[in-house]
Amino acid sequence: MKTKLLPLAILCGTSALLSGCFDSDDNKIEIDPPAPTQGTDKPDPTPTPEPTPEPDPDPAPALGTKLELRLLETTDLHANVLNFNYFSDKQDDKVGLVKTAALIHKAREEATNSVLVDNGDLIQGSPLGDYIAKIKNLADGEVHPVYKAMNTLDYDVANIGNHEFNFGLEFLQEAIDDANFPYISANVFKYDGDDDDSNDVPLFAPYLIQEKSFKDIDGEEHTVKVGYIGFVPPQIMQWDKANLENKVIAKDIIAMANKYVPKMKEEGADIIVAIPHSGLDTAEHTDKKENASYHLSKVEGIDAIMFGHAHANFPSARYAGLEDKGIDLEKGTINGVAAVMPGFWGNHLGVIDLTLTYQKNGWQVTDSQSTLKPIFEQDENRNVISLVANDAEIEAATHHDHEETRTWVNKPFAKVTSQVNSFFALVNDDPSIQIVTDAQTWYTQKIVQGTELSDLPVLSAGAPFRAGRGGADDYTYIAKGDIAYRNVADLYIYPNVLKVLKLNGAQVKEWLEMSAGQFNQIDPQSDDMQSLINPDFPSYNFDVIDGVTYQIDVTQPARYTSKGEKASDGQRILALQYQGKPVTDEQQFLVVTNNYRASGGGNFPNIGADKIVVDSPDENRQVVANYITYQSEQNDGNGLDPSADMNWTFAPINNAQIQFTSSNSDEAKAYSEQFEHIEPLNETNDAGFALYKLKLTQPQN
Repeated sequence: MKTKLLPLAILCGTSALLSGCFDSDDNKIEIDPPAPTQGTDKPDPTPTPEPTPEPDPDPAPALGTKLELRLLETTDLHANVLNFNYFSDKQDDKVGLVKTAALIHKAREEATNSVLVDNGDLIQGSPLGDYIAKIKNLADGEVHPVYKAMNTLDYDVANIGNHEFNFGLEFLQEAIDDANFPYISANVFKYDGDDDDSNDVPLFAPYLIQEKSFKDIDGEEHTVKVGYIGFVPPQIMQWDKANLENKVIAKDIIAMANKYVPKMKEEGADIIVAIPHSGLDTAEHTDKKENASYHLSKVEGIDAIMFGHAHANFPSARYAGLEDKGIDLEKGTINGVAAVMPGFWGNHLGVIDLTLTYQKNGWQVTDSQSTLKPIFEQDENRNVISLVANDAEIEAATHHDHEETRTWVNKPFAKVTSQVNSFFALVNDDPSIQIVTDAQTWYTQKIVQGTELSDLPVLSAGAPFRAGRGGADDYTYIAKGDIAYRNVADLYIYPNVLKVLKLNGAQVKEWLEMSAGQFNQIDPQSDDMQSLINPDFPSYNFDVIDGVTYQIDVTQPARYTSKGEKASDGQRILALQYQGKPVTDEQQFLVVTNNYRASGGGNFPNIGADKIVVDSPDENRQVVANYITYQSEQNDGNGLDPSADMNWTFAPINNAQIQFTSSNSDEAKAYSEQFEHIEPLNETNDAGFALYKLKLTQPQN
């Protein structure tokens, strides 16, 4: 009698014929050999032939086999699920996953093989995100509307962005546990209180390896192991200190890539896709660098980089002139590695088309092409033309949450006595910033009463968050009369927390010198029209400090670059005074700001968490809402006067021709009539911004 042989490939998988197989306890499973015929030593006259091995169900591809794989990415959606602007309460076809979804479906139809990833900054950034986190909250089992939308699109994996931490770890976990796809992040670890790196436990899975069935160019199927690894800026520990301190730690992006990528290769990853929520900075890598995507391209084993965080497009002209750094804008590669960054708020879909060729050492990327797919375009008159239809499934899934959000943001709670806008916030003291800085001063003066800080003068820093960064219509505009929460969110779009620093006069001056990097240097001898605004300097880093008066001399070179690096010995800040007297280097001040700036955000000189003397738990935005309510009531319900106090201006320049850009709206043009030094040129640039002339023959304050 013979023991029947079971096909090993069926029992154990395709490798069993070579290496045997193991049960769950790693015990080898033995199959009995044929027993000899009983009662005789003679061989069986009709021996049973050896069984024919089962064919390998997934044999190695022939050398030279090619397959094409399309990688798709969304990033920095910031809770913009629908094509809707809650600040204006109007449809906005320049934003929304509901639009990007159509591009995703089309891109999949065009490709034989594809995967879809999201790169984070997902649950915060629009009033919808605020409403869910701050007003409605999430009950156990209740699905966040961003996941109601994303769960219809079959994402393969998602990365954690820095703004995911804005509402705390508990809310984050409650939100993401209803995502129908896994999350990764390789450089955030649970805080354990010791200095031993070897025992640190990741907060999320650092990486993921998925087995995917793809067809080669001849239609044959192959299993490819696709590895994904995600990263977040280590600066989360500064930006969200209140939510994260003594709960997690964040490590250097490149160090963690060097740790985990080799492990992914050891575990069989055929290709590795990095998903860093980190921008592109070609400067030398330093420990815990915020924008490290460029340096990830130098980590051996990474085959593609799908990045974000910078709210920019790659490949695009923004990164022109970096050929010597290994940037190829035609192919969309960084040091030969395929890369893409698809903007923000769903305005683009990122696409990387890879050609994989099977070689002696496995699947290798042998060609690539990165492209950006927009959801809209603009005609010669800058009218927005939607390129895709809304996704009906996403609309239906999020309709109820959308309507609840609209109701909430439109409920009036106070009044303003005149319009508030940010049209000229980069060239003139501005009412939208004035309200914020006044509110911060009001709050701080109350909380320091009776403390050892009460005798120090209070200064207040604010910046224009909406000053064209998101396009020609990305400006604050609040009409005279009722004010609702959507207006407060328009004034202060981030859920930052108020902090107070103690600084001396020299440090305040350097803060303002850094802010003055917002402007190009103006040649007073030139007859040519010169552009004032430095497009590489983000408007949210143009801090106005109220409580002092000063001038900015833009004929001098900027003292600092947009990255906070010393660029010159230029002195742009003139006549810095407090209550009519020059500010001395040793003079002490309290300066109110937010947790982002107080913890080093923006790389301002001399500013860090060690300078914080009031570690407030209250959000700046809520402080603004409370202040508006208080002032409206103090004015017998007639409303808050939002007038700017003109505490800063430019130093006079005779004869120079200076221009800047702003909103192309009728409201902006009408508002310009209030100022003798601002003149509309009745022209627009290629991006749809209106051009204005600035006359600086005399100071305006």
